[in-house]
Order: sequence, then C-alpha cells, then structure tokens
Amino acid sequence: MILLIDIGNTHTHVGWAQGTRILGTRNLSTKDVRAGSLGRLLAGLLPRKPVTGACLCSVVPTATKPACRAVRAVTGLDPEILGPDRLPGIGIRYPKPASIGPDRLANAVAATRLLGAPVVVVDFGTAVTFDVVDADAHYVGGIIAPGIAMMTDYLHERTALLPRVRIREPRRVVGRSTEQAMLAGAVVGYRGMVRGLIQALRDELGQAELPVVATGGYARLIASRLPEIRSVHPHLTLEGLRLTWEHRQGRG
Repeated sequence: MILLIDIGNTHTHVGWAQGTRILGTRNLSTKDVRAGSLGRLLAGLLPRKPVTGACLCSVVPTATKPACRAVRAVTGLDPEILGPDRLPGIGIRYPKPASIGPDRLANAVAATRLLGAPVVVVDFGTAVTFDVVDADAHYVGGIIAPGIAMMTDYLHERTALLPRVRIREPRRVVGRSTEQAMLAGAVVGYRGMVRGLIQALRDELGQAELPVVATGGYARLIASRLPEIRSVHPHLTLEGLRLTWEHRQGRG
C-alpha cells in the first residue's frame, strides 16, 4: 500500500494505491494540514492498511514539514518528496528545474504515461496551469492563468453589486440576471481562453494534433464542451506520484 499526498494552495489530496490502482482518496484543506490535522486523517484511514511507501508533492512550503511529520508518526516512513530529479518517462528542458511546481511535474509524468508525447496537461486548480511535454518527452514549460473561481471571487470582492456565484454551466450565453451573466462570462469565457491557449501551443510547437488531458476541480465542467481536451483524469497528480515512487524503487 502506497500513500500519496498532493498539497495544493487550497486543498490537499490524499490517496492510497496498491499495484497500479489508486484505491481511494480523501481531501482536506491545506490550512488544516498546516494546523496538524493530516495525522488524524491518516490515523483514521490507515489503521488496517499496512503502508510500505509514501510519496508527496507540495506547493506550500509551510505545509510540507507538518505533512512529513504526520506521515512519519502514522506509518513510520519518511515520504519521498517529488522534485525534478529521477522522474519516470520524461526529461526536463527548462532553465531552472527546481522552480517548477512539483504537482506540475507529477501531472507531466502521468500524462506522458497515459497519452505519450507530445502532450499538454491543463490543471484547473486555484490557478489554471498548462504544462507541456514536447515530442522528445521533455518537460519544456507552460502557462499559468487565474483560476475560474479566483476570477468570480475577485469580481464579488471588488464590486458593490456583483454576488458570489457557485460555478456551474450557464443556461444561456445572454444572461437574464446578474448571476447568469457572471456565469456566462466565467464558464463560456473561460472555455474561450482555454481553447485559445491550446491553439497557441499547437502553433508554437508545430503540432496540428496535440493531445490534451485535464485534471483539477473544474476540469469536467470546462472540458465538457471543449473537444480539444481528449480526456479528464481527476487523480492525475496522484497517479504521477505513484509512478514516481515506483520508478524510484526500481519497479517501473
């Protein structure tokens, strides 16, 4: 049983895998990880699951040490921490590899195993990130843009009359209320941004066909009407962690 932990800016995703399968997942807020709640979650999840390994990626440095302490306390293991070294299936052509978010590297590993190279990952998190693996299976860089919820929350916080909205598919493009108008701008407009950026990547890479895989909280919603996105994988980052752990143990 392998423990997998992806610490993001807002949420932390915990998974456990056996063989080639991720058997289950749980989520908690990263704020709670910093406060020490991960240990309690793991103690409740794993009492009858003997853990033989753990792999972790984190974009929140203040949460990394508390998470490692929690894993050590519950399992007796020090987790592998994913970084730019010893990645399965991909190399890196990037000026400062240590500056790449480790979750982005995990996504690139999993997407390359899934769809081959070249491939693009679009991760709909607090920010939306595009990560590019070129035809030679090297991570070469990407794009970072505001997340969809960040955009709508900003409108609510910076204007007197615009409400906070729950992100969902709008009924129509022409909104018949303030909320419907905001949803159309957010969801339909966001798809337009994603489509435009994918086309720009195709043009720059010289790839008429460029496989795209999506992950993250709003991946299914945005991808549902974007044929440019070939597949959606909610646990892509955890799968990248699993593949990296297997590779570092000489198993993959």
